[in-house]
Amino acid sequence: MKRFSPVIRNLTRKPGRTAALVLLTAFLALSVFAGSVVVSSLRQGLGSMENRLGADIIVVPAEAESRFGLKNLLLQGTVGAFYMDASALERVRETEGVGKASAQVFLSSMKADCCSVKVQIIGFDPDTDFVVQPWIAESLNRPLEDLEVVIGCRVAAEVGEDFRIYDRKCRVAARLAQTGTGLDTAVYCNLNTIHTLLRAAEEKGISHKIDSGNDADVVSAVYVRVAPGADVGQVNNLLNGHVRKATAVRTAGMISEVSDSLAGVSNTIAVLIGTVWGLALLILLIVFAMMVNERRRELAVYRLLGMSRRMLSGLILKETVLCSLAGALCGIALGAVLIFPFTTLIETSLKLPYLTPAPGTVLLYAAAAAAVTVAAACIAGFRTALRLSRVDPGSTLREGA
Repeated sequence: MKRFSPVIRNLTRKPGRTAALVLLTAFLALSVFAGSVVVSSLRQGLGSMENRLGADIIVVPAEAESRFGLKNLLLQGTVGAFYMDASALERVRETEGVGKASAQVFLSSMKADCCSVKVQIIGFDPDTDFVVQPWIAESLNRPLEDLEVVIGCRVAAEVGEDFRIYDRKCRVAARLAQTGTGLDTAVYCNLNTIHTLLRAAEEKGISHKIDSGNDADVVSAVYVRVAPGADVGQVNNLLNGHVRKATAVRTAGMISEVSDSLAGVSNTIAVLIGTVWGLALLILLIVFAMMVNERRRELAVYRLLGMSRRMLSGLILKETVLCSLAGALCGIALGAVLIFPFTTLIETSLKLPYLTPAPGTVLLYAAAAAAVTVAAACIAGFRTALRLSRVDPGSTLREGA
């Protein structure tokens, strides 16, 4: 500690100069840390979206894509419901190149006395599903029973408690892992449960009927996995021609669109980081240049007291390291406060999948931001340290006499 005593005294003796260095390096660390975490979260969200979709093509009613937007349903958890005749499932299965097909039924709850919270309810067929069940299996190692639901990680309910949907009590069987998409705000159940809820919704005046039948004869979407060797684009075209009043959408197209948006956001963040770094480094160089004239007499005295040039350079660099390290820690702490409590707001604002990295990864980003910030400050201060260490103590003191 004694080795740093002169350094600490110098820093506390000039609080304004010290505060300026700490503030500048804090901006550097904040921009690197926050930018890295946000870009990493977006990339992880995109990867999670790819894994959770699990289908090559999604077939929905023709009006659904324009009214709701399938991407909005997946990314933002848009609460809505749309239906088509259940015969669409068989027509999909009959289409050449289709390997697997499974239907889902959507229902939106009301935020009223009849429902615990307003959410998107998704019913799936356990016998044919290949999209939802692999995800559910990570949290629940048994089949989902009637009037049981599995909730997304952002649904306000606890495992084991009752979740009311249109005055029907459904037991929460499990909570799903985070995906960073709108799927985190959805509730999942089997077809028997969704049909019970559809009838309960009818009693409340929420109609799901279509011209051709009742609740057992409707589906909202058909998820398709093409057969091995089949061309996804060709199968998609065949489905659009074979299934009446429906639209087939390639999931790769949605992912590509999201990926393009992510690239745009990443480039914007990179430009912002570069701009902040450029301005901060320029100001750092100006501050260190001003220090040359300000500290000439002070360092001349140190030289007369027997301090070598090497020791003088070391003193200045130690000051720089302490200031930049303090600034880096402040910047990283501020970045954490600005980012982690507001992940949902960031996801909603960007309209992109957003999944925060694991704590270990976040710590690595923090360490990297601190290291880069300290290194940048030391580079900016190195030239100043050399110039100040070469001052001639006699002439410097005579100039101020």
